[in-house]
Amino acid sequence: MARIVLASGNAGKLAEFRALLAGSGLELVAQGELGIADPDETGATFVENALQKARHAARLSGLPALADDSGLCVDALDGAPGLRSARYAGIHGDAAANIDKLLDALRDVPVARRTAHFHASIVLLRAPADPAPLVAEGRWPGRILEVPRGSGGFGYDPVFQPEGNERSAAELGPAEKNRISHRGQALARLRDLIAAG
Repeated sequence: MARIVLASGNAGKLAEFRALLAGSGLELVAQGELGIADPDETGATFVENALQKARHAARLSGLPALADDSGLCVDALDGAPGLRSARYAGIHGDAAANIDKLLDALRDVPVARRTAHFHASIVLLRAPADPAPLVAEGRWPGRILEVPRGSGGFGYDPVFQPEGNERSAAELGPAEKNRISHRGQALARLRDLIAAG
């Protein structure tokens, strides 16, 4: 089994990655377990940020690295929170504050105009200077609810209603969410890329 460092300190993300990569022959170890902190994210795109995180983790761990950068893009807010999704309200990872700020920004936006999507860019580096990283992306369309619903998932899941679904992402079971989410789509593509050699 190949050991890979996951360039993330997000426990919810680690659980999703482990579930989605079960049976792939890859053993994920969180960068925090190796004493590696998050780098600054200075990229202008999700792919650039994922590459920064993967190179940082690979360099400090000596292991191949898997990283993702993902976010919620709301059409009525010109794509915000986007790259700043985890820090939208100012403090990294404060999901409740991020949701409050998002709902406040959309207070006067009618339901029909609350369209949004989650985007995920996932990068796998075999070494820190890998010149040909594997890159896979996923997009999960839906809309923003007016009030949070559900207790599963993490981040913006309680206010995101996937297209064609009556439940919020936080009301979906883990297996169902992993099958249809942006991260699930991207990891399925990544598994195909790995299998193709």
